[in-house]
Amino acid sequence: MSAKHPPIEKEIAELRSELLDHDYRYYVLNQPVVSDAEYDAQMRRLKELEAARPDLITPDSPTQRVSGQVVEGFERYTHKRPMMSLDNSYSIDELREWAKRCEKLAEGRAFDYVAELKIDGLSISLIYAGSVLARGVTRGDGAQGDVVTQNVRTIRSVPLRLRAQDGAQEIEVRGEVFLPRESFEKINRELADEGEQTFANPRNAASGTLRMHDARIVAERALDIFCYQLFFDGADALDTHAESLKWMAKAGFKVNANWRCCGTIDEVIEFCNAWDEKRFKLNYDTDGIVVKVNQVGVRDLLGSTGKSPRWAIAYKFPAQQASTRLLDVLYQIGRTGAVTPVAVLEPVLLAGTTVARASLHNADEMQRLGVLRGDWVFIEKSGEIIPQVVKVITEKRTGSEEEFVFPTACPECETELSKPEGEAVTRCPNPDCQAKLREGLLHFSQRRALRIEGLGEALVQQLTSFRLQRDKQGEPLLAADGHPLKLPLLVRDAADLYLLKDRRDELIALERMGVKSVDNLLEQIEASKQAGLARLLYGLGIRHVGERTAQILAQHFGAIEKLSAATSEELSQIYEIGEVVARSIADWFAQKRNQALVDRLQAAGVKTDLAAAAAGQPVARVFEGMQFVLTGTLPTMKREEAKAFLEARGGRVVGSVSKKTDYLLAGEEAGSKLTKAQELGIKILSEAEMLNLGQA
Repeated sequence: MSAKHPPIEKEIAELRSELLDHDYRYYVLNQPVVSDAEYDAQMRRLKELEAARPDLITPDSPTQRVSGQVVEGFERYTHKRPMMSLDNSYSIDELREWAKRCEKLAEGRAFDYVAELKIDGLSISLIYAGSVLARGVTRGDGAQGDVVTQNVRTIRSVPLRLRAQDGAQEIEVRGEVFLPRESFEKINRELADEGEQTFANPRNAASGTLRMHDARIVAERALDIFCYQLFFDGADALDTHAESLKWMAKAGFKVNANWRCCGTIDEVIEFCNAWDEKRFKLNYDTDGIVVKVNQVGVRDLLGSTGKSPRWAIAYKFPAQQASTRLLDVLYQIGRTGAVTPVAVLEPVLLAGTTVARASLHNADEMQRLGVLRGDWVFIEKSGEIIPQVVKVITEKRTGSEEEFVFPTACPECETELSKPEGEAVTRCPNPDCQAKLREGLLHFSQRRALRIEGLGEALVQQLTSFRLQRDKQGEPLLAADGHPLKLPLLVRDAADLYLLKDRRDELIALERMGVKSVDNLLEQIEASKQAGLARLLYGLGIRHVGERTAQILAQHFGAIEKLSAATSEELSQIYEIGEVVARSIADWFAQKRNQALVDRLQAAGVKTDLAAAAAGQPVARVFEGMQFVLTGTLPTMKREEAKAFLEARGGRVVGSVSKKTDYLLAGEEAGSKLTKAQELGIKILSEAEMLNLGQA
């Protein structure tokens, strides 16, 4: 065997080692050294080799992160050391009192503190045997938890094999699984697009995700983890907590960098006060600071109560809530027909913004809250993002409040609403409902789909509304029965958008439309034909098909004709496509109206295969391995366009400036990112300079 063709065992081992290292560099260090395309090529090669030699597949192989199996239920596991909860303190005074108790119980032993951000997620225990991840267990009731190993494996920042070892037979690492805010927003966008109930906050979303029975869906949701506790063979691993945090980082675990050793409680308080405001700039939720005695020997002296250690406490930040009056409830119809109640509020300032509307999620949530018209309610921003009603202040009721009656008919088309068994969402089943049509067109034209930016809400309203026929004097024309004559809708589905070029004069006659606006819109519609198969599949609004699933389908089938012919069984065999998603896709393509829509889109010139990518000729990957940060308003490009330009040429765009950043792309009104980049000596690019470098 020549050196050019190493034995399959050796090639598999090398690929596994390289891919695990890439995962660590990307998901833990945020320092990638290969492009996504190179990573994907190595992963495909490893899958091919393991398919040829399944006897060589091991649990720590990167190919085993996402299981193709759906589990029926979770096995229970008894923790060797209970996963205790922390006592809370809600004021600086309470924090000082806790510190005094620690000093008293320490019997004169010197100690200091470690202060860490309290991540708002759910606790998990990671158990390693022989350096390989053997088991992932939820906290449960503290004594027993659920074994969710196949879901934990999908968290890319969880090492499948440790990078460091200390002679222990079993290593246990505890951490907090959380959902980054950008992932939370993406999940809720897709759930809303699909007419499903959205999550109230990132913590609930993370908790619900980790307990799902299909690891392929878990993988799509991009959970993350920060680790904070280390045991060797069931005992505290090292002499201090600070040493344990450093050991875990060295071993490949993701440890939150925002921790500090504090010599006094005053330093701890300074740390708490500093993060009370800074926390809003993070990409994850933190609701407080965890303060721990650093020395393990002193911890042993302090001991525990029945449920909480005396050597640790959680300082909770002040709640981000406000109270206001609920004036009314509006009922919005989504593109899948989902009816979403929205609370209309007396405007109130909350977390720096004025809030006038808040989510009530669905009829069940309205009933659980018991809201009445005129009630005073508490609202909060879930994850400082989405305003929602969380509680009714019943003590303020005067007796003049009125009950809400959830509609039984669609507010738009008056079709009787339905609520499928087992679902929380009430829906309008009418396929011709104007509200569903409007929302579907807005989804089809959004930036992440076909990107027809001139197609806003006001224009869509006009395109999907009946108009009166008028005479030359502008008076409505009447039919023989005396009723006004109506012109047909300009747009009845997405395919009609591509026929609007033949109705230019009618578009110009619409309110707030002129020659230039219409011509720009028609240009955008024409350009959208080249958006590509993945964007088209997402834009079609197939239930359960988000951006990631659309990309998987496009890559797998290559053309919409092949996808439309696939059975539910064939679809469910695709990596990361579960049975529920497979059935939804097959059902969508089985409907004659959807088949006709696809045919009409193709007839209009919309490209429905991978060859349709708008990129045209391949571009040189001149930014390969480079990391960019964007800030400010660019002269001609939108941020998404600049990001796409950089990524197409091998660059990686991240959200914050660090020493790893190669370039900062800065426009007008650049803020703190520009200041930090200048302090670190990072190269600053203008849009013109970026475009010039990108043509190299």
